[in-house]
Amino acid sequence: MKTVAQRVKELQEKEARVKGMGGLKAVEKQHAAGKLTARERLDLFFDPGTFRETDLFVTHRCVNFGMEKVEIPADGVITGFGKVQGRPVFAFSQDFTSRAGSLGEMHSKKICKVMDLALKAGVPFVGFNDSGGARIQEGVDSLSGYGQIFYRNAIASGVIPQISAIMGPTAGGAVYSPAMTDFIFMVKKTSYMFITGPDVIKSVTGEEITFEDLGGAMAHNQKSGVAHFAGESDQDTIEQIKTLLSYLPSNNMEDPPLVPCADPANRQEPALDAIVPDSARASYDMYDVIKAIVDNGEIFEPQALYARNIITAFARLGGRSVGIIANQPTVMAGCLDVDAADKACRFIRFCDAFNVPLLTIADVPGYLPGSDQEWRGIIRHGAKLLWCYSEATVPKLTLVTRKDYGGSYLAMCSRDLGADLVLAWPTAEIAVMGASGAANVIFRKEIAAAADPAAKRQEIIDNYENLLYNPYIAASRGFVDQVILPRETRPRLIEALETLSTKRETLPAKKHGNIPV
Repeated sequence: MKTVAQRVKELQEKEARVKGMGGLKAVEKQHAAGKLTARERLDLFFDPGTFRETDLFVTHRCVNFGMEKVEIPADGVITGFGKVQGRPVFAFSQDFTSRAGSLGEMHSKKICKVMDLALKAGVPFVGFNDSGGARIQEGVDSLSGYGQIFYRNAIASGVIPQISAIMGPTAGGAVYSPAMTDFIFMVKKTSYMFITGPDVIKSVTGEEITFEDLGGAMAHNQKSGVAHFAGESDQDTIEQIKTLLSYLPSNNMEDPPLVPCADPANRQEPALDAIVPDSARASYDMYDVIKAIVDNGEIFEPQALYARNIITAFARLGGRSVGIIANQPTVMAGCLDVDAADKACRFIRFCDAFNVPLLTIADVPGYLPGSDQEWRGIIRHGAKLLWCYSEATVPKLTLVTRKDYGGSYLAMCSRDLGADLVLAWPTAEIAVMGASGAANVIFRKEIAAAADPAAKRQEIIDNYENLLYNPYIAASRGFVDQVILPRETRPRLIEALETLSTKRETLPAKKHGNIPV
């Protein structure tokens, strides 16, 4: 019989062997590729000394193709829990040094176990993906493993924040779990996602394309919109995930953390009084407005490189987390299009699910016209904005800085879609359409019959602008609650957030609505 000392030594030896992962050469190869190992990522992510690993000794039980002779440390994935900035988080980290982090039956069971625990405990769940995909030798058991993860992603959605970090290859069925989570982080030059790789694409279609161009971090941050953030390195990406978590509650039953704020709540910003140009055709940078308003000028922006005509960002006002949706006049004049609608809707629904108040800043001339947009379904996609704002029950603040026309006026959280407080600057222009379009529609015959059509048209435009291009008609109808000096925006918003912090609103009982996806 083994002595106690022998048993202790045996445990230590087993731990050391498993924690050695795929061996020194495999670890060195991982580092040479510019990547941290699975364990290094977790050590960097969690507060020092707080990570506790689960299922260290789990092994596969496949006997096909000689797999009974193959040892895979921790079955290629490290799972467990710890604290991030003092708050509990569950996580998994796939180990590419151990059989390329391939997913099999037990690998999946380990992930599912911590997902279940995260849901029960009501804490965020983070996955570090770095895998060669399904373990082919395990056949349908591998496919079942993915399916069990997908199911849990769907069940946990809207209950706990789910975050995916793509730290290496993620291909085939492996891409769907990240796509079902709330946010996807990628690493430039060392991570990629795709359904079918370059070799398959070439054999089927003849197209030649690189891994990076097909599914790299920039491709998915700029072109597809699949990813939300692009880190410069593993370390940078992990720090970004920590920043995101700092804005969020642990679950849907909590409010986001209220943090101390040294930026005065009553701070005024005189520069905002002159930020909107006199010419309606001139643009200004909406980032300048946002950063002048929020605490310390700090924002954290998902999908910063995608659909840049609309901005979505986390920030704080008086120490309270807010989700900001704002038109960007410097890109496509701030028009709404298919991609902007999708980007904004996803963000709105996330914020509403996790009790993050919404601040909408409107300067929008309308929906982007053209056959391309119509054929891509701008009606359906544009309707999502109307849907998501109407359905959201968190505090909803709207600020109109300049143009706010037609259907896009409604789509940027008007009073009719449930805005709790609508503020407008004196430069706000709330109307059915721009003056030029209105002149062509209403006074076409008068202009054509005039001795000087151009002069008549300009006269009509001037009259239209003087009559309707202001916030006061909307204010007289109660659609705008306050017309304020731009410099007063920050204190007015903070006051409103504090007042609405106890807002409670419930929707009619139903299984779920049928959003126009």
